[in-house]
Amino acid sequence: MVIKSPQDFGAGILFILFGAIGLYVGSDLTFGSARNMGPGYFPMIICGLIILIGLIVTAKSLSLEGPAIERIQFRPILFILLAIAAFGIFIAQIGAIISSILLILFAAYARREVNFVETIVFAVCTAAFVVIIFVYALGQPMPVWWGR
Repeated sequence: MVIKSPQDFGAGILFILFGAIGLYVGSDLTFGSARNMGPGYFPMIICGLIILIGLIVTAKSLSLEGPAIERIQFRPILFILLAIAAFGIFIAQIGAIISSILLILFAAYARREVNFVETIVFAVCTAAFVVIIFVYALGQPMPVWWGR
């Protein structure tokens, strides 16, 4: 057995692993049937589909040429985690608008080449989207602006 696409092989194994963990964690939930779904029905179906995708990707890695596994890059991981943490910490204190803008600004620096003007425009549009959808359309109880 020759692995022709190590990247796909690794991704397939991870899909299978995550699906199997999900099946194990949800195994104590009642499955039910399609007509009378239990609390475990949807999670079990999704985990089964994740395992199926993993099997397909893994099989594909054995037959089609693909890229090698790249070295782990810590900069994107660090900046994305910082962005999510900053959003979660600051949203209650400074509101959805400023928190959303900070989220985009932190996340933008996951890349080495950052176009600041493009990032600001995207951050403002994202903040407007967050406020329109989550605060006004869905009625989520979050402050829109600092101190409100």
